[in-house]
Amino acid sequence: MSIRILLADDHRIMREGLRSLIENEPDMEVVAEAADGRATVKLAEEVSPDVAVIDITMPELNGIEASSQILARNPHTKVLALSMHSDEHFVTGMLRAGASGYLLKDCAAEELCRAIRSLVADETHLSPKIASIVIEDYRRGLSQSQPARGKQLTSREREVLQLVAEGETSKRIAERLHVSVKTVDAHRQQIMDKLDIRTVAGLTKYAIRKGITSIQS
Repeated sequence: MSIRILLADDHRIMREGLRSLIENEPDMEVVAEAADGRATVKLAEEVSPDVAVIDITMPELNGIEASSQILARNPHTKVLALSMHSDEHFVTGMLRAGASGYLLKDCAAEELCRAIRSLVADETHLSPKIASIVIEDYRRGLSQSQPARGKQLTSREREVLQLVAEGETSKRIAERLHVSVKTVDAHRQQIMDKLDIRTVAGLTKYAIRKGITSIQS
């Protein structure tokens, strides 16, 4: 039986390249593709892939939050982060969200396929550079300082923050999250209170700095 794979990346040319590479493997097939984090979560629930290969900086819902939601709904799916970012907060964020592997986009094709097979075999797979970051994180006891660094925003508050930073109105956010505008405004106020930031520009800068959004799309 083929390994069923979901590809999530906001760049179409990247998805096409990955699909071509993966489908050259006799034991793998791409069952779905997504261009943003929210669609990734929806498709993962619909097709239940064996492995979700997820970019981190995607619009609407970043890869970290998307991975967390996917694994909460379908813990049997394995998440493999495939990113251009080797920054510590991206790596630790994905691993804390439950990703079983993390590769950089400059990895060789054979490493990607090897990583996918490792995850299906209930093993982890990290690029050498990423492994060194994880080791350093452990040595410095970074996990003990995480609550202060993240300012304890809830998952829903991080979702709202990303959408605010990407220029969405409260009405549009409410439609996407299936909540009322009043609820969105309450989340926005909570975010501002927790971060002590009072402007959208300030929230946007914070979101970019923390890797919640890239504003690249």
